[in-house]
This record gives sequence, structure tokens and C-alpha cells, in this order.
Amino acid sequence: MSISHIWPNLSGQSVMRISSRMLLATAMLIVVAAGLAANAALQPRQKQQLILSTTTSTFDTGLLDYLIPLFEKRYDCQAKVLSKGTGESIEIAKRGDADVVLVHARDLEEAFVSDGYGVHRVGVMFNDFVIIGPRSDLAGIKGSINASLAFQRIAETGARGKAIFISRADRSGTHSKELSIWAKINVKPSNRTFSWYLEAGAGMGTVLRMTNEKQAYSITDRGTWLAFREQLSNLAIMTERDAVLLNPYAVILTNPERYPQRNYKMALAFAKFLVSPEGQTLIADFKKSGEALFFPMARDFKMAHELGFPNQEQEIAWYDSSKV
Repeated sequence: MSISHIWPNLSGQSVMRISSRMLLATAMLIVVAAGLAANAALQPRQKQQLILSTTTSTFDTGLLDYLIPLFEKRYDCQAKVLSKGTGESIEIAKRGDADVVLVHARDLEEAFVSDGYGVHRVGVMFNDFVIIGPRSDLAGIKGSINASLAFQRIAETGARGKAIFISRADRSGTHSKELSIWAKINVKPSNRTFSWYLEAGAGMGTVLRMTNEKQAYSITDRGTWLAFREQLSNLAIMTERDAVLLNPYAVILTNPERYPQRNYKMALAFAKFLVSPEGQTLIADFKKSGEALFFPMARDFKMAHELGFPNQEQEIAWYDSSKV
């Protein structure tokens, strides 16, 4: 049926004008649609995103700058790193704002899992803590291997007004370790009760700079110390190699049943990458000035057991069998 049959009062010339306009409009729509399709084809494909909530030491040492690009290339994804103390990192995940955590505080990690926020806690690596202090060492602890004794001497020297201790005081894994050592000698330090005890409420890098400036004592993980030590001319390692100073790291997936909006697939891929033989070799090969900053332990089950991972074999078997 022609247009003239629908609208019989239109002249032939009018019909031709309407037909021409309709053809023009159709052609324009085709051109616009083709342009939109071409533009969409030129747009880069949206990559999957991984949000990692982690302790400051994995970031400050440069370990993540070394590992993350390799992971992103392997899985064609984009990783966003939230670097906080362990306590805050876990709180971020509890709010549903992270896909996976990489942290170092056993009590907080186990509570995160037992309370249903995280799943499949597995040991990845370890380093150790060291007690650092001013080269003058008025507390007389240099060369000691007993962390509790070192803290006792710092407290005694501080009480005489001749020493300062700077605490992260940020609920980090380092802060938790520090408090556990004070507890062994029945000291409950606070800047409200001890003038020699300063609570920074800050990350490890900031605390190291403060400790250097004030020529004070503090505790730090060895990896961050090695990354910063060239900037810390007033400080040296005082106490090290005590077994209580060992510092293991765990990776934990956020619970996909509790947080269905999170990218569980990429979280699983990241954890598998870290505990895989390849990931473990990469961690072992990461060094500063020829010194290893972290030691892999995912497949050293004896070491994992000693450092607080009683189910390490089962978790590694689960990760190895899981498909991404």
C-alpha cells in the first residue's frame, strides 16, 4: 500500500517530499547506529578488577609493585591495593569493600574467618620483626636475641628519662606483636601513663622516620627496615632472631556467600597465584641490596604449622584443585 492510499488528499509532490524525508531520516539513523557500533568497537574492553586490602609492609617494601603487574598480565585484570595496618585492612573487608586480604596477625585473621567474614586462610610467606634503636643505645640492648629482655631494658631506661619508644598504635600486625611482648613482661604501655612511650597511630614508614628523628626505639618488620634503612642514619638493629619475632603472612578470601557483590573469581586467582610454585619462587627472588625481604612457606608444611597454620596441607590442596 502506498502513502497516497493512506493519505489520499496529499498531492504526488507532497508524497515525494515525505518519502524523501523518511529516506533521509532512515539513512541518518543507519549512519548514527554504525558510528555508535564503531565507537563501541574502539573502546577498550572493561577489565575485571581485584581489590586487595593489605598491610603496609607488603606495599612499602615494594613486594606488591613487583608481584601485581605479573598477576594483572596473567589474568588480564586490574588490581587496586588498599594499604593499611592489618586491623584496618580486615575492617575494610568486613565492610564488604575488598575481595581478598593479605595480612599478618593470627588472632585477627582467625577471628575474621571464624566470624564468617573470610574463607580459606592459608600461609603465604614470613619474615621477622626486629627491634631498632639509636646508635648510642642507652638501653644497652644491641646484639641481644631476647625480645622480652630488650623491652624490659627499654622500659627501665625510659623511666629514667633516657630512652623513648615509639609505637605504631594502629591495630596493625606490628602493633599486635609489640603489645604481645609488653604483655610477657607485665607492662601495659600507654602515652597517658608513660612519658617515654609515644603512640604514633601511623604506618611503619612514618614511624621509622619519627624514630630516626627522635633517636628512639621501636619494632618493625625486617622487610620494611631493609626498604627504608638508607634513610635512617641514626638507627640500627638492636635485637633480632628471637623466635617470638617471626612474622607470618596469610591470604584470606572474603566470604562469597556473605559478599556476593565481590569478585570472588579474581580473589581466588590472586590467592592461587601467591601460593603456586611460581608465586612462591617470585617471593623468594624479591630482594633489596641482595637481601631477601620475605621467605615463602606455602608449601613448607612444617614451617607453616610452626607459624600458626595447622590446616596448611588441606588449604593448599583446595587451592590447587580450585578452578578459576
